[in-house]
Amino acid sequence: MLDRTGGSDGTDRHRTRGPVTEHGTSGAGAPLGREAIDASLRGLRADRERISAALLDLDGHDGFRLLDGASLEGETWRRWNEVQDRVALLWRLFAEYQRVLDEAVAVRARRSRPDADDLATLTRLLTGDAVEMPGGEIPLEQRTLLGPPVERVTLREAVARMSEAFERAAAVIAAADAAWTALLVPLEAAEEAWRETARLAQRLGAGRDPVLDRLGRELTALGRTVRTDPLSQVRDGVADTARLDGVRGELTRRRDELMAAVEVRDGYDARTRELAALIGAVADAEEEARRARTTVVVKIVDPGVPEASPVAAALGDRLVALDALRTSGRWSDVAARVADLDRAARAALASANEHRALSTGLLDRRAELRGRLGAYQAKAARLGLVEDDELTRLHAAAKDLLWSAPCDLRRATAAVAQYQRAINAAETGTGTRR
Repeated sequence: MLDRTGGSDGTDRHRTRGPVTEHGTSGAGAPLGREAIDASLRGLRADRERISAALLDLDGHDGFRLLDGASLEGETWRRWNEVQDRVALLWRLFAEYQRVLDEAVAVRARRSRPDADDLATLTRLLTGDAVEMPGGEIPLEQRTLLGPPVERVTLREAVARMSEAFERAAAVIAAADAAWTALLVPLEAAEEAWRETARLAQRLGAGRDPVLDRLGRELTALGRTVRTDPLSQVRDGVADTARLDGVRGELTRRRDELMAAVEVRDGYDARTRELAALIGAVADAEEEARRARTTVVVKIVDPGVPEASPVAAALGDRLVALDALRTSGRWSDVAARVADLDRAARAALASANEHRALSTGLLDRRAELRGRLGAYQAKAARLGLVEDDELTRLHAAAKDLLWSAPCDLRRATAAVAQYQRAINAAETGTGTRR
């Protein structure tokens, strides 16, 4: 950034002069002393070196070169035109700045101790309105019949004008460079994803792909915008990649679909054999669930196990229907239906196993209660309570419930628990038998 602070001569770099005619300039005030002039020259020469370096850096900036070599449109084109005007003004104003400064250096070099005329000239050059602003900066409404008036400013004011132009130009260049940096990477990734997806579509040989065609058109439009008008994609100072991300997401999904279609085509026979085996497993599981339910309905009172509708036959019909799609070469549809059929078959298998587990779980619960009743009967024998009438009655009631068909599990569970509490009470001597 160009230096915009005050100089050693005490002048304010932000001071602005109005236009004057070409026949005169504003006065420079009282002459400066030799020491003040030498200090001012040192500061101005240092400014010149910094300004020159900054202008060269600007010209060499990657963003400047990209903008300079690109075919631009829209908002970026409009702002780049403004930047070019500002940069051209910068160089012209810098040349005028150097001319005045070189003249001052030459005057100062005439003699080691400048006389009054030299001091007056140097004061005028260093602090007066000696720098003529380049043409083209005067608005039309400020011009006269004889042409635009000539605006003159001090060296320090020239630095302030150059700083403002530099900062505004640099801001646009940096913004465009940042936008390109943020947008080109996802754009190129999306373009490569489209090419990869197009190659997969060609491998399938199914003709034009409407989804891919639509995404290709959208990506082409986005690519043109990103490359020619990146600043139009900037929101609140940040490049907006939402549209690119959306296209990339759709391309990823389409690529996955086509890849699945290629895999199904290349391994169709093996894949359908796997599905047939899976559907066979569903049929077996449904038959096991049916038999288990038939058993539990006979052996358990009100088991609450719903009767499941078998789906294995319907799944088999869907598998057979795949051959028609295969014959017509509709591999994307084949892949989608294979995936759906696989999900449906696995869900049916899980459902059949769950129904079987509900039935067998009730039978397992009855067996567990029988085993617990036997264990507590053995405990009663160890405690010498076999002849206890109350325990004998409770044991007989529980056993009758558990060995009856159908078995009332709720009542049997309560009966075994009551028998267990009675034995525990007898063991601890509490006498509590409920």
